[in-house]
Amino acid sequence: MLRLAVATNAETLERIRDPLAERGIEAIHLPTTERAQPLSEPLVEERFDAGFVYPSRLMEGGVADALLDVPWVNGREAILRSRNKAGALARLGRAGIPTPESVYVSNPAAESELRAAFERFEPPIVVKPNSTTRGVGIAKAHDLDSFLGLCDYLSVIHDFRVADDRSFLVQEYLPEARDFRAMVIDGEYVGAVERRLPDDDRAAGRWKHNVHRGAVATGVELADEHRRLAEATARELDIDWLGVDVLVAGDRAVVNETNARPTVDAETKYEAGFYDRLAALIRRTVDL
Repeated sequence: MLRLAVATNAETLERIRDPLAERGIEAIHLPTTERAQPLSEPLVEERFDAGFVYPSRLMEGGVADALLDVPWVNGREAILRSRNKAGALARLGRAGIPTPESVYVSNPAAESELRAAFERFEPPIVVKPNSTTRGVGIAKAHDLDSFLGLCDYLSVIHDFRVADDRSFLVQEYLPEARDFRAMVIDGEYVGAVERRLPDDDRAAGRWKHNVHRGAVATGVELADEHRRLAEATARELDIDWLGVDVLVAGDRAVVNETNARPTVDAETKYEAGFYDRLAALIRRTVDL
């Protein structure tokens, strides 16, 4: 049986453990944080054949990578390529894949630059840190003063020398857009969920569709053109295991973000053969 080091101990591990075991792959949690690791000793005593996926904290990931010496389903470069939201959107835009209208801001930026960025859009606009996940730090501004105030707060954070990412995105807001997370394995669409806030939350003015912010993910049949959009995104970014966030507003569909460390939902929300494809990807990674 192949042994898979899983660098997370959240929902994903619980959901993939039994289905992968049925396919000859033992998924075992690999703790990489909240520990003191002697660098002259093994990270763990067990032998592993592959890792899934490179740890989100890249410094800890570098130690785990050095001490384990295994191939990863989505290694460090894939994680960075997806996490850099502006970089990913720029790649996709150059490839002709539709994305939201966006401006990349690298702090410190002059107020004239910020005003010019704001004036490219019809308010409200979305302000989004360039490398956070789970909707952390995303805000909406309805006027210039509110936007500049948000930029002030970001500048305070970026003033700390330890801040390794001093950039953010300014994006168009797509009202009433439906929010889909499509999953792609080895270049092929394998299912999708629609993330939607409860009606009471929407009536109260909430608008973020992240599951970690209270939205509910429901399995859906994604339209063929949106499936192809997700597959084209994974091919362009060259990432084997990828969550692709697609916003659909009327006749318009855009790739809003990607996630190379996506949470796995219940198997019933995906296409038949989801775990067969995931197991095949893991085995291919081992054989590379």
